[in-house]
Amino acid sequence: MSTWHGLIDSDYRRWLPVTDDTPAVSLHEGNTPLIHSGHLSALTGCDVRLKVEGANPTGSFKDRGMTVAVSRAAQAGVEVVVCASTGNTSASAAAYAARAGLGAAVLIPRGAVALGKLAQAVRYGADVVEVAGTFDDCLRIARELAAQHPVALVNSVRNELRLAGQRTVAYEVVDALGDAPDVHCLPVGNGGNITATWDGYRAYAAEGLATRLPRMWGFQAAGAAPLVHGVPVAEPQTAATAIRVGNPATWEGAVAARDDSGGLIDAVTDEQIFDAYRALARHDGVYVEPASAAGVAGLLQQHARGGLAPGARVVITLSGNGLKDPAASLSDGYTPTETSAATADVARALHLAA
Repeated sequence: MSTWHGLIDSDYRRWLPVTDDTPAVSLHEGNTPLIHSGHLSALTGCDVRLKVEGANPTGSFKDRGMTVAVSRAAQAGVEVVVCASTGNTSASAAAYAARAGLGAAVLIPRGAVALGKLAQAVRYGADVVEVAGTFDDCLRIARELAAQHPVALVNSVRNELRLAGQRTVAYEVVDALGDAPDVHCLPVGNGGNITATWDGYRAYAAEGLATRLPRMWGFQAAGAAPLVHGVPVAEPQTAATAIRVGNPATWEGAVAARDDSGGLIDAVTDEQIFDAYRALARHDGVYVEPASAAGVAGLLQQHARGGLAPGARVVITLSGNGLKDPAASLSDGYTPTETSAATADVARALHLAA
């Protein structure tokens, strides 16, 4: 494709649940970078690629599904879309609703959404309601609102529109690499992304466009790991706010992706997540929000445990941009170095030779 116009107007359109009458509500999402990580490849002895989903228009993978969901909502004549969110979904829904000329109502858990994401939803003009509860409470309310009022629910739960759009990440990976990788790692919160990515690989393989299927390796934060423990977590805790989910709405799909692919869903600590978060920026020049680094932390954990075969081709989804959560970047206690406006003083501060 010589010119990229977004997923609905791309060669991937035939894979999406749209018709000739569906308007393309697009911000030119998709077609994100897949870059080689020399640092992670050297650490693991594998060929590690980073799928940088923070390059999407609102800074996260959510845009892939939202372009489809909002396009179909506009086609149906809906005037308002509603979603529950830990941040990224609210930003994406608000942006695409604005693009379509629709209203957006977003429900977020009070005090639990990174400032960058909240700022996006506000600036795009959404009606933001901060709920005194968890993400799971917000999702329950959003579902009830959609059942009782003429609004369209655009969360990925039971939403073929959102999931169909999110499958395109697998198509792009296969098209870039020439086949599916051996392993695909990604963070897991509500479960929709691992479900959709696995379904995307299966769809391509069924059409003969990939000769193999990857193992899906999903990673949750240790304080918010219901899929690891097999039971919901009433009060999930993690500084990686995008995956602070105690009862994933796409639970069954995530477990099926794990089991059908011969993969795993495991937990990593916040310390591991933030170590990986810092390493991505320092060694690969890729700035992600903390939750995005869970897949990297998980890969390194599996390597340390001997669970990663040398020479494997690995793709890691980096789900969101670091600008989503600027406070996390400064949480190490950044202190500026101050000098006079004299070159010699600046040189001394930088420990440069005289």
